[in-house]
Amino acid sequence: MKRTAFLVDGYNLYHSLREAERVSAGAGLRWLDLSAFAGSFLELIGRDAVLVEVTYFSALAHHRERERPGTTARHRTYLAALAASGVLVTRGHFKQKRFRCSLCSATTRIFEEKETDVSIAAHLFELYQRNTCDAAVLVTGDSDLASAVRSAKTLFPAKQTFVVFPFARTSDELRSVATGSFKASTSHYRRCQFPDPFVPSDGLAIAKPPGW
Repeated sequence: MKRTAFLVDGYNLYHSLREAERVSAGAGLRWLDLSAFAGSFLELIGRDAVLVEVTYFSALAHHRERERPGTTARHRTYLAALAASGVLVTRGHFKQKRFRCSLCSATTRIFEEKETDVSIAAHLFELYQRNTCDAAVLVTGDSDLASAVRSAKTLFPAKQTFVVFPFARTSDELRSVATGSFKASTSHYRRCQFPDPFVPSDGLAIAKPPGW
């Protein structure tokens, strides 16, 4: 039995889902059942692969509320659905910083998501150190995680670290250091949607946010 954990880079996946919606004539794909999505890749990991954990890493974008009212409420609804389906949720935060244009010297505020990469890397090492999985799958196209994968191979040679690249996301560096890599497609997203409403075991229905 190959115990397999999935670590999902939330915003990398979110932007992929938005791109997938654009090429799918606006079909809503953000109501993604991550456990079903992870399960769809298990045969590629190995015939004996079993899903032991899915962890979702993201942050609430409070700074988007002015231009997109309800952003955080919709995200919280999705987090509730994930948690009710057994997915673990790890939240980071956004940090404001000033950006100065090198051409015109104008300054503007930008917000950067913080802690997600570090949290994914730390959790990967924690899983391996505690021997709670035999293989881990990073769902991301962020090359910043390549160093963590490289170190994991050195420190835990018996463990396998795979990458699932979200639709329209890729990284040659990540691919080169991973045990193996796979690509998600728009059809993966379509097949792995929560029902609307999603009714977990406690019987409390969770409705899909409008437009999702």
